[in-house]
Amino acid sequence: MATLRYAIALLSLTVGLSAAAQADSDQQLDVDPDSGLVMAEGWETVKANCSVCHSISLATQNRGNRKYWADTIQWMQETQGLWPFAPEMEATILDYLAEHYGPRENTRRSNLPPHLMPQAPSTESDAG
Repeated sequence: MATLRYAIALLSLTVGLSAAAQADSDQQLDVDPDSGLVMAEGWETVKANCSVCHSISLATQNRGNRKYWADTIQWMQETQGLWPFAPEMEATILDYLAEHYGPRENTRRSNLPPHLMPQAPSTESDAG
């Protein structure tokens, strides 16, 4: 019984410290109330360009390094009708996203690469 109480106390302390750390980091950054974007250099460019086609939450819920964001922009340009950016504007967007929405070290692991995923079940009927 004492071990269970100790485990519960330890878990409560861990959750409390984690929440306090998150609150401290959130208080250090100004966030635009309309978009949820961190108000730092380049945020208005991101808001103006990214919110034209989709919710800003599509960007803020994702995390990636500069290459991830560059690949995402390229994919949107090739498949979704996103217009080409001037090099300076694209650099501003990539700098902002990589800095404020870059990978996190202490969160869920990255997705497995396709070659490590199990084969998807067949959609064909077994009766044939």
